[in-house]
Amino acid sequence: MKKRVFKFLAKLNKAILPSFTKQGLDLSQASKLQMAIFGWKLYVTKNALD
Repeated sequence: MKKRVFKFLAKLNKAILPSFTKQGLDLSQASKLQMAIFGWKLYVTKNALD
């Protein structure tokens, strides 16, 4: 059940949230909001793959 929820969230993130790697964002120059989005996407992806 938990894995299905995270897979759904991963698809939702991909559709809604921006891709910082495609934008070429330097993480050392990222704002706090961008870092929060990046962290959230990383957390969801990690849990969807487990």
